[in-house]
Amino acid sequence: MAERLKIPGLAGELAAEFAGTLILILFGTAVVAQVVAGGIGDHDSIAWAWGLGVTLGVYVAGRISGAHLNPAVTLALAVFKGFSWRKVAPYAAAQFLGAFVAALIVRWNYSEVLGKMDPGHTIKTQGVFSTLPGNGALPVHTWGAFRDQVIGTAILLFLILAVTDLKNSAPAANLTPFIVGLIVVAIGMAWGTDAGYAINPARDFGPRLASFFTGYGTAFRDQYGGLYFWVPIVGPLIGAVLGAGLYQALVARFLPAEETEPGRVPAEATPENV
Repeated sequence: MAERLKIPGLAGELAAEFAGTLILILFGTAVVAQVVAGGIGDHDSIAWAWGLGVTLGVYVAGRISGAHLNPAVTLALAVFKGFSWRKVAPYAAAQFLGAFVAALIVRWNYSEVLGKMDPGHTIKTQGVFSTLPGNGALPVHTWGAFRDQVIGTAILLFLILAVTDLKNSAPAANLTPFIVGLIVVAIGMAWGTDAGYAINPARDFGPRLASFFTGYGTAFRDQYGGLYFWVPIVGPLIGAVLGAGLYQALVARFLPAEETEPGRVPAEATPENV
């Protein structure tokens, strides 16, 4: 009988978070580059590609790390679901690094079309990599975008906890990544106007940093010249805790005790795999 493989330690979990986030950002930033710089596709293709990127990233990392792929998710799980606090910073670092490397790959691959459309690498194409208030065009400013990020991420975490809670009507384990991807599609289609639905500090800051290092001198600022990079970091962190807290208060505490088949322990219910 083959020896059972040991559950990977923290290094394996961080590698999975890096890889899963890399996959997410490879699809997410590339589709925006294709639409903005290549003129192929529209808002709906952006929403669907981001959602599919989430689905594929969760399939990559889910078994090993739980596939948080988002520091806001990691923080909320530490606050409400018993995820180890000592892993929060390493998970976030792996997520930021995965997003950064993915954005560098997209920046390199789309360098010709980005250069043709926007030779000065300005706000015109900065949104390929990072979000802007009102998507760089609509009359939304810093605090409107901040409000939007709090609300959007609260919705995300509320629904993630709903579909991963084994005491609730959770989908089969192999369908959960698909459902989580659909949540992101829905948020993109309904909550993408005011701030580009970053709802993930790693998704925004990693590519923002990559764009800064590759010629986008205004990467940390918005179209008004204000320092903006902190909004898609702080807003989602607050929103995640708020959304997870609302789920615990409004739904989780009223659910019946979990019932399992005799002798079956649902491994998916451990905090590391939520």
